[in-house]
Amino acid sequence: MRILIVEDEPKMAALLRDGLEREGHLITLARDGSEGLSLALDYTFQVILLDRMLPGVDGGEVARRLRRMELTTPILMLTARDAVSDVVSGLDCGVDDYLTKPFAFAELYARIRALGRRPPVVAPKVLRFGDLELDLDGHLLRRAERTVNLTRTELRILEQMMLHPERVHRREALIERVWGYDCEVESNTLDVFIRQLRNKVDEGASFRHIQTVRGVGYRLIAQTP
Repeated sequence: MRILIVEDEPKMAALLRDGLEREGHLITLARDGSEGLSLALDYTFQVILLDRMLPGVDGGEVARRLRRMELTTPILMLTARDAVSDVVSGLDCGVDDYLTKPFAFAELYARIRALGRRPPVVAPKVLRFGDLELDLDGHLLRRAERTVNLTRTELRILEQMMLHPERVHRREALIERVWGYDCEVESNTLDVFIRQLRNKVDEGASFRHIQTVRGVGYRLIAQTP
């Protein structure tokens, strides 16, 4: 599995990374809550290991924000606090499981395997944003009175943007979500697909939904009244 570890204590972060890599997992490390939040939103992980006590944005707030953004990735919270009230408050933040320090690595591995076996949350078949309606099964886009067919890649790009509208999608993150993290795709390939998609989405319309954020990536914006 691809696992995100959000842990600010260097020794613990290294222990978690080394132990999980020996188990065959692919590990990404974040040193604080803000970095963990950004990575979790931009890239695809099967499990997130989230420390409760983090500098800046703490683990509880990270979990709350991820759930408000409708990210369904399983979260295992790690903490030194073991009082019942602390466990309850952690679960109320939206985490899926809770493990107190110190813990046996065998238990950690078992919890991660259990979270990884959970079936994914079924996404809606039709996405809507403003005057856009995306039919995922039919590969169709509807805007006002127009209906256009999309290729599989165009559909995947627009799906990612409609799942998280108004947010800037960094180029490398969008490439990973559409083509996969182990697939080498040139940045200008994404540009070509965005150009084709923009022609289909915004053709003949006075307002353009797909906005280029120069030097960063793209975002889907709503028309203001």
